[in-house]
Amino acid sequence: MAADNLVSALARLPLFQGLSTHQLAEIVRHAEHVVFKPGAVIIEENAEGDAAYLIVSSGAVRVSGPELKERMEPIPPGSLLGESAMLIDATAHGSTIVARTHVRGLRISRDALHAQMATDPTLADHLVQNIARRLARMAEELREIDGLLGGEARDTPTPPLPPASKAPTTLPAPPAVH
Repeated sequence: MAADNLVSALARLPLFQGLSTHQLAEIVRHAEHVVFKPGAVIIEENAEGDAAYLIVSSGAVRVSGPELKERMEPIPPGSLLGESAMLIDATAHGSTIVARTHVRGLRISRDALHAQMATDPTLADHLVQNIARRLARMAEELREIDGLLGGEARDTPTPPLPPASKAPTTLPAPPAVH
């Protein structure tokens, strides 16, 4: 797949929205292009990961994990698997994803992303802000659900979250690049 198409695919993902074309192109440039043969495990439930996988061509299915509704759930192209693993050490995958057919993807390693953040601190700031916004939305959804359920189980009100603009703007320091 052409680099421009990969940049466009990353730009559509919530974590990467708002990054410059140059920043996205650098992520693509430092990522590994991978092909999984039919039957290959892309990520395995409970296994520790060190990278995320952008699924470029379909043919991947989720075969285990929380809330699995069918024996196999298709993974659409443009999905990012293992997002936390490319950001945080000691991240265990929550599902098993297997290639049913040849699956092309992009492997974004934690080391490569941390090295890029070390050379471009604005990348780290932007990722933190996107994560903070997503967590704030999730917290709001949970408050709404709690309200629908009556909220009787709570003794004290949950304090409101700060707006995303007040969220911390730094990630933990990436490892030194040698």
